[in-house]
Amino acid sequence: MDSPQQDVLRRRTVTWIVSLATVGLVFDGYDLVVYGTVVPLFLRDPGQIGAVTPATAGALGSYALVGVLVGALVAGGVADLIGRRKVMLTAYAWFSVGMALTALATTTTVFGLLRFVTGIGVGALVATTGALVAEFAPAGRRNVANAITYSGVPLGSLLAALVAIVALDAIGWRGMFLLGALPLVTLFPLAILKMPESPAWLASRGRLEEARAVARRTGVDLAETAAPGAPATEPVARGRAGFAGLASRVYLLPTVLLGLLSATGLLLVYALNTWLPELMGRAGFSTNGSLAFLLVLNGGAVLGALGASRFADRFGPKPVVAASFLLGAAAIAFLTVSLPLAVLLAFVAVVGLGTSGTQILIYGFVATYYRTNVRSAGVAWCAGFGRLGGIGGPLVGGLLIASGISLTSIFYVLTALAVFGSLLALVVPTAASRAPRPRPAPAVRGTGDRRAGAAE
Repeated sequence: MDSPQQDVLRRRTVTWIVSLATVGLVFDGYDLVVYGTVVPLFLRDPGQIGAVTPATAGALGSYALVGVLVGALVAGGVADLIGRRKVMLTAYAWFSVGMALTALATTTTVFGLLRFVTGIGVGALVATTGALVAEFAPAGRRNVANAITYSGVPLGSLLAALVAIVALDAIGWRGMFLLGALPLVTLFPLAILKMPESPAWLASRGRLEEARAVARRTGVDLAETAAPGAPATEPVARGRAGFAGLASRVYLLPTVLLGLLSATGLLLVYALNTWLPELMGRAGFSTNGSLAFLLVLNGGAVLGALGASRFADRFGPKPVVAASFLLGAAAIAFLTVSLPLAVLLAFVAVVGLGTSGTQILIYGFVATYYRTNVRSAGVAWCAGFGRLGGIGGPLVGGLLIASGISLTSIFYVLTALAVFGSLLALVVPTAASRAPRPRPAPAVRGTGDRRAGAAE
């Protein structure tokens, strides 16, 4: 049984980890939406970075997501080999510098290149965050902890929309991007001091002395950190690590399905966050009114995901993700109906739950699905392969708008994608049935077991 002192250490550690990780993802969300808030300016004024057509705007929006894909896939395997902490610290510095340099761009070519470079850092962060949080959060609270953390993405999106409404005219698009560089002088130095390495990862690499030392210092019980149905406390996790482990017979099918699930979710997220202001502007709303829809969209995502995550911890994330997608599909379909503004905003909030909110739940689903030595690679695959959908989001939105089809038809296309996401969630095998059978092994004891220190 955990001692009171261990409980205090655990709560303090989890608070720091979740807080730092959430703030980091706030800037991921800010990066996601800041481009969408300045697209109308680029379309109207070629004096900013050159002439920008809707098709060009869609391509520029996708360059960052190509970088996210590269960064996520590279960092996921690396984090399973060298640790979560080093990758996350590098990512904080990388994307901050990238945002600052993007603010200096004067041509579409340079702007697109720097968006790609910045995306590498964002991808590394998204790919590693879920694994770190899952390995520190208490059992039975991992989906909630991941939901709080990944709510940073829509919170950052809210922040970008709000700053654009209040200050875009005053600071211009360059000022908007410079704000995205703040983690370099705020979050990065704080994370150096307060973010420990995951003791579960240390144990999975055979570094048992370090794992026990960090566990004693942070209050973590290593017996809680295994994936469902996997060996709980093996000193060195069995099976191949990183992406090689994902390709094994145990994980291959669910990994493919989870990747497609994430791609579908992110296609919806990026299509709406990039093009919703423009779509609502074409529906007759003012510029600030159109940006307000982004506030409601991402506010609904945050509140909806936090509420749904409690059901995910109780009933499992799989049915909750499927139901969330279906709610989003129904809400998107209702956007085609002429409704009073208050009702329309309520449906937009539900769309937020069914898109960005569902993607938050998907990250929690993946982070708790895999064993320790492939967990970061699994989250990276979800974030990286999923970014193929994210890359397609701005492109699909731009092409649909450029094609001249009606707003109703565009919303029906998005509705169909949300239904497809729900079906994908339902066919993912449950984690317990896919886990390897445990091999008897010495236990790695947590902080509450005094015999661990005595035995050494």
